[in-house]
Amino acid sequence: MKQKASISDKAKQVGNAMIKTDIKSEKLLLYASQPAAGFPAPGDDLVEAPLDLNDLLVENPTSTFFVRVSGDSMEGARIFEGDILVVDRSIEPSHGRIVVAAVYGELVIKRLQKTPTGLALVSEQKGYEPIIIDDVDGCFIWGVAIGSARVLL
Repeated sequence: MKQKASISDKAKQVGNAMIKTDIKSEKLLLYASQPAAGFPAPGDDLVEAPLDLNDLLVENPTSTFFVRVSGDSMEGARIFEGDILVVDRSIEPSHGRIVVAAVYGELVIKRLQKTPTGLALVSEQKGYEPIIIDDVDGCFIWGVAIGSARVLL
């Protein structure tokens, strides 16, 4: 009898993020027609090619994970609550990049900034103070955000 896989076989919980460990790829259709966002345009039924969202969003599968965004602190960077960020651990975090970091055990999504005194994690929304990284033991950068997916409904 085949044993049913548990969620722990397919994903690992890290803070409030689920890191997917077995990415099953299904190709979806990408149409050659490019619908206008304004006035309706005649469509066609031509399929450009099968589209696998992993091919579109994931460059380094072994170092990439997904995290669901919670909160509004990055709306100025067009990252909204509920979005799924694509995060690559193989990219070197650098000034100006959006990163996922663990700050004293809590995951945050912020822009990494160099300051005259070191580094800071900065929100893209007014009303949020920067997180000054002055204790390297209390902060660990998990990876650099390289893309996002959003459900519109």
